[in-house]
Amino acid sequence: MKEWGPIKNDQHIKEQQDVDKWIHSTCNLCSIGCGCEIAVKDNRLIGVRGMKDHQMNLGRLDPKAKDQWIANNSPDRLLHPLIRNQEGKLKKATWDEAMNRIVDKAKEVIDEKGPNGAAIYSTGQGFLEDYYTIAKIGRAGIGTHLLDANTRLCTATTEYCLIQSFGSDGVPASFEDLDHTDTVMFFGHNPAETGSVLFERVMTRKKETGKPYIIVVDPRETLTAKSADLHLSLKTGSNLALLNGLIGEMIRRNYVNDSFIRKHTVHFDEMKKTAAEWSLEQTKQYTGITLEKLEEAVEQLGRTNSLVSTTLQGVYQAADATATCVAINNLHLMRSLIGKEGSGPLHMAGQPSSSGNRTVGGVGTYPGNRNPLNPKHLKEMAELWNVKEDKLEVGPEKGIIKQIEMMENDQIGFFWNIHTNPLVSLPNRQRAREALENTFVVVQDPFLTETTEIADVVLPPAMWGEKEGTMENADRTINLLRKAVEPPNGVKADFDILLDFAERMGFQNKDGDPLIQFETPEEAFEEWKVISKGRPSDMTAMSYQSLEENKGMQWPASEETPEGTTRLYEDFQFNTEVDYAQSYGKDIITGRPLSRSEYKEKSEAGKAIFYSTPYFPPSEQPNESYPFWFNSGRLVWHWHTRTKTSRSPSLEQAAKEAYVDIHQHDAERMGILPGEEVEVVSPRGTIKVPSRLSDSVKKGTVFVPFHFGNFEKEPSANELTIDVVDPISHQPLYKNSVCRIEKNRGSHKVKIGETITSIAANYHLTVQQLERANRLTGNPIKEGATLEIPLRIRKVEVKDYPIPFD
Repeated sequence: MKEWGPIKNDQHIKEQQDVDKWIHSTCNLCSIGCGCEIAVKDNRLIGVRGMKDHQMNLGRLDPKAKDQWIANNSPDRLLHPLIRNQEGKLKKATWDEAMNRIVDKAKEVIDEKGPNGAAIYSTGQGFLEDYYTIAKIGRAGIGTHLLDANTRLCTATTEYCLIQSFGSDGVPASFEDLDHTDTVMFFGHNPAETGSVLFERVMTRKKETGKPYIIVVDPRETLTAKSADLHLSLKTGSNLALLNGLIGEMIRRNYVNDSFIRKHTVHFDEMKKTAAEWSLEQTKQYTGITLEKLEEAVEQLGRTNSLVSTTLQGVYQAADATATCVAINNLHLMRSLIGKEGSGPLHMAGQPSSSGNRTVGGVGTYPGNRNPLNPKHLKEMAELWNVKEDKLEVGPEKGIIKQIEMMENDQIGFFWNIHTNPLVSLPNRQRAREALENTFVVVQDPFLTETTEIADVVLPPAMWGEKEGTMENADRTINLLRKAVEPPNGVKADFDILLDFAERMGFQNKDGDPLIQFETPEEAFEEWKVISKGRPSDMTAMSYQSLEENKGMQWPASEETPEGTTRLYEDFQFNTEVDYAQSYGKDIITGRPLSRSEYKEKSEAGKAIFYSTPYFPPSEQPNESYPFWFNSGRLVWHWHTRTKTSRSPSLEQAAKEAYVDIHQHDAERMGILPGEEVEVVSPRGTIKVPSRLSDSVKKGTVFVPFHFGNFEKEPSANELTIDVVDPISHQPLYKNSVCRIEKNRGSHKVKIGETITSIAANYHLTVQQLERANRLTGNPIKEGATLEIPLRIRKVEVKDYPIPFD
């Protein structure tokens, strides 16, 4: 084990409890993959501690991770299935009743609408074995191509930018490269809050050595940006404009490796032509970044001997998400900063196992990075699964936003939702609710959520610590999670629920035997290893035992690389051979899937592909009616829609409600008070939230954390967001919506004898608040004047998160 910093002992154990045993596991929150051990007492989870000999975290855990066991013991856990009765109420049911209802409806829909009348929408927090089972049931059992997950909302772009440039999924760089690189560029990525242990790893090294030089690209002054050597605070929607400008200037200054480009890539001249159209002056106009900072970025990126570039939602949830990430790949390729220690794109994942879902075919492409448009890959899958080729659906995937449209058109009649809460997390969620209300919906979740409000059947699954399996974290590391305790009575693991469904549906292979022949997660993993053999994500050298002993392994781990692979493409051979590639790629502008002949003409076996990345501003732009950019994102204290983190008193106390960050200048111009409740209005909806005056957002931009929201009183950021998607990855544009701010106020007509002091006191305001709300200059108020009265003011409390660097 390489120690990148001091060993720590982060833990949280229930007070006055002795631990019976500690069980090997991995954190089930962000995608960093910190090793941990679960504390068990009397078959109950009572705590967690960081694993001291795990390379990723050396005993560290972020605040969410230390409290992740609390939700398991929550008194409001679901302990039995629920079925909606004729009166529209969810009522207790047996597992037989619930599963029979599901199976009957699934068969009915498949008969009436065909296999693609059924969809499975899963999660990035599940286990690889669950995803593989979903892939086999969905494709070889049901015969549907409608497999997607909430990872579509956060990291779908990772997969598609890697396929475009390198021929297959799989991030080239590794977390270990951050221990060696001279420069790191966090592009639309705020690891101080979304992956705090990883950020501590970077900052610990920087404190000791002065390296790496840190560039942060983000409109907001986040915790990460405050630690940067160079913060490029750009205008919303200008990510690709910035990269085109930087790349164009780097080429003009000859910061390129001609030999590498010639030997190992294609289409550099095409990319160069587009980039040459951009000057730094033009880049300044589009991005709002000063020439001095652009010059510094060009020189640092052009001269550095090593570079790791990370990306996350600040890139992925935008109009040109995939093109922007492809431009970052272009930058690495033209400087030959890939396949080397300390270098490479490290396009991140948001969820703990979203990469695993992609790898084994639970979403998008077929298992083992196989191409759903390639007949050879389909034939191979049919042989491996022992099913007829015509059972397997051909063609490009359809993401969740497309599936919502299909529900509206009565094309989908059965929707199985596993461990996610789309009626908080989806954009334009009112539209999503209306679509789901007209569809038979199964929700598999440990708790009642906003989505169970419209469910026809609710199934209670086991949680982290109550089941066994593996997860794939953001840098291709496969980690093992052992079962620590049995799930509560009446609760079943996702894996067992899926196997039960397959048996009741009577799915068979072409010999008439059951389609699913594994019975345990470990047996499913062993079958998956056979499927993975010879593919980019080969895991044939892994086993549950080796994963536990090695504290995780990175794929590919084959006969040739039995210990795993730290970084990809060290031999500069890329996965672009036409019949090996995971996809034939898509048109970089329209997203149209390319044919085999088009891809063969564009690619050259073993060579990475440069793409021209023309910039188009977002289609929705601030205007007279909606003058602000609307941005949403995460807080360090919560995870997704708070289904689990809200059940931790300390996390909920740290950030209890939604709010809107408004720049001080904009608030003063509008007379908005700190803590005043305002209405944030977009073309799609309205929310009421308290205001927080801040210099962390740019002028003309507001920010609302997305974790909150229900259909009763709690406001949701996704009432406002647009349900347009990136053309290639089909990821929604959460960062490219517009809004206006409306003051939520009453009025008071000044009577004889009233003073500013008496009026303020009457409404429980301070004199300063009333004066600021009405932009008074200190002159006496006049009888008959009408004053605006803020209806509600409350202090917005979000606990500061200190980043520990020692």
